[in-house]
Amino acid sequence: MVRTTAVETAITPKVDLDQLLASQRGLLTRAQALAAGLDDEEIRLELRRSRWQRLLPGLYATFTGDVTLELKRLAATLYLGPDAQITGIAALVWHRFRQLPTDELLHVLVPHSTRRVSRGFLRVQRTHRLDPNAHRTAGYTMCSVARAVADACRLLDDVRSVRAVVAESVQRGLTTVDALQRECELAGTSRTSLLRGALKEVRAGTRSAPEIELKKLLERSVVIREILWNPKLIADDGTLLPSPDGWIDDVGIALEVDSREYHLSPEQWQQTMRRHNTLAAHGVVVLHFTPSEIRTRPTHVRRLIERAYRERIAEGRRANVRLTSPLREEGAPLTE
Repeated sequence: MVRTTAVETAITPKVDLDQLLASQRGLLTRAQALAAGLDDEEIRLELRRSRWQRLLPGLYATFTGDVTLELKRLAATLYLGPDAQITGIAALVWHRFRQLPTDELLHVLVPHSTRRVSRGFLRVQRTHRLDPNAHRTAGYTMCSVARAVADACRLLDDVRSVRAVVAESVQRGLTTVDALQRECELAGTSRTSLLRGALKEVRAGTRSAPEIELKKLLERSVVIREILWNPKLIADDGTLLPSPDGWIDDVGIALEVDSREYHLSPEQWQQTMRRHNTLAAHGVVVLHFTPSEIRTRPTHVRRLIERAYRERIAEGRRANVRLTSPLREEGAPLTE
């Protein structure tokens, strides 16, 4: 129960303070405090004695110490009203994205008629277009993945971060390219150029940020004519083969981007080795690269691939492998 030093008010409280604080995890608005029988002097006394802390104008935490991200989400709704929707990086954290840039602020959408402005840890955006697909929880509303990705990317200036966010959202099946494209179109041309570029890259077949960086790196090659991304392959004897990250069809070279995130267990490492061995058994040359190697030694990576390509051309060799479907305009094979 909240302790106050002032005498109890004679007015019958309209709100059970203990119950309210339990439901709001110790957060309290000024209006709620007054309805519970406290007055402004009592509130000031709690703040002066450091029993409470002010989070936002007219919004208090009735405890000391750090305020968690979850409490900040609740505070945003108490401060901005029930129609507020958390979006951007903060929403992607809630959706359990793994590759995110740091953002200490909560980006929150509110109806255009709302008069609240950005304060403290809140970045408030008035909008005529709230997310109709937002997720409602007991204490706050979280934008859908597609809307949160679009809003996050519009606030980012780093193309690598935008690629990582977009690629992860699609690769993990958290949203679709079409859903992201719709959000991009609804946003118009306001800070959407990086998002549009990342969507184009993902549509071309690349599924992760390191793959996109490798694709961009090899686009500068004057040696290799064409690389397909995440194609479906079949051996000449009818065996279905693993789909490599990159595929140089005319010489049978597979490119694999090996991120440590996906190789944290012996089972996952064994799966990578099985993929390698299956492709190699059908005459494929498999080249492996880490994201850090692609990022820090791009020239070395490109030259190594070009050297392997030249050697296969000189030997007149190719793998006993073919694509399972025709090519589409972007260069990757059509999928079912």
